[in-house]
Amino acid sequence: MNTTASIAVVEDTPDVREFLCDLISAEADMSCVSTYRNAEEALLGLPNDNVDIVIVDIGLPGAKNGIDLVRELKPRFDERFLKDPRKPQVQFMMYTVFEHPDKIYESLRVGASGYILKSDRSIQIIDALRDLRNNRSPISSSIARILINDIQRPLEPSLEIAQLTKSEYKVLELLAKGLLYKEIADELGIKEGTVKVHVHHMYEKLHVQNRTEAVLVYLKKQEMRGG
Repeated sequence: MNTTASIAVVEDTPDVREFLCDLISAEADMSCVSTYRNAEEALLGLPNDNVDIVIVDIGLPGAKNGIDLVRELKPRFDERFLKDPRKPQVQFMMYTVFEHPDKIYESLRVGASGYILKSDRSIQIIDALRDLRNNRSPISSSIARILINDIQRPLEPSLEIAQLTKSEYKVLELLAKGLLYKEIADELGIKEGTVKVHVHHMYEKLHVQNRTEAVLVYLKKQEMRGG
């Protein structure tokens, strides 16, 4: 591993790009080697850069945001590293104003290794970059609190179920009655494969993994409504 971490910045606001590069360049063990204004520029340029870390703003202008950028580039960099271990194993850190749990989860899911806020102090940014360089996953304390609160948030069946389409809700009702996929298909006059598609979408919207969990959400809603 090189002693100096090579860092790229993807940020559309000029003042923020300059601030980050100046902040990084002031450190003896870091170097700001390239900057990009949007995801499209970064997709073209970053694969040719010899970087260790990419700082990415989520709210980039254009057709692709920062999460889209990480989703596309992370697998390419990982594949390159597997083919040639001499290449850096590039890591991504989100640097953003977004504090919504969905944005945080999605960023981490597509491959980001760190998530800090633009409101964080300079020393926190530098510490996060060093943590990332040392294969740790830096997350702001405020972000950690958001995630903890979200995980501990009681399930709200009415809000979850409200996202279902009429077809998905009907399938859920029949699942709660104990019907099998084939029986549900016969009841609704659709193909069994269509039932499976509805179930898949339903699981995603309800944030559940299986039939039992889905039925529990349904039953909780019924209980709240008084049966």
